Amino acid sequence: MHSQKLLESLVGLLILLATIMLALLAFKVSGLTNFLPAPSFHVNAAFNDIGGLKVKAPVKMSGVQIGEVTRITLDSVTYKAIVTMRIGNDFNDIPDDSSAGIYTAGLLGDNYVALTPMYSKSYLKDGSQIEFTHSAMILEKLIGQLIYKLSGDQHATSEK
Repeated sequence: MHSQKLLESLVGLLILLATIMLALLAFKVSGLTNFLPAPSFHVNAAFNDIGGLKVKAPVKMSGVQIGEVTRITLDSVTYKAIVTMRIGNDFNDIPDDSSAGIYTAGLLGDNYVALTPMYSKSYLKDGSQIEFTHSAMILEKLIGQLIYKLSGDQHATSEK
């Protein structure tokens, strides 16, 4: 009888432990919370158009994720989108004259910020502003321009 209660208690404890571990795994995978945030610093960049860029989008350099977008706001004076990025302290030697561009992962994938390092000997630090930016290429705009150009060419040839 005593060993039966001990066995049931152990099984209950294991089920409780497994439930806690699954909950922690779900939070970690979903990105809803970060229990142990890595040391990092924040930099800003101003873009004319960010397309579909979202908070938590990756920040990459040479295809390697070095951080994530933490905030997107609109500058009320210049009407540019201000993107705040958190970059891991492991990457604290990024030249301060680097450029930032918004790209799409694949043809219809999510947007991300790509940093392109330049040649300065001084580095980005917490609160730095990236001066050189390249806005997102919006697929709908490109298709609209192509259709307008094609319809203009057809109209010009029909008048001849």
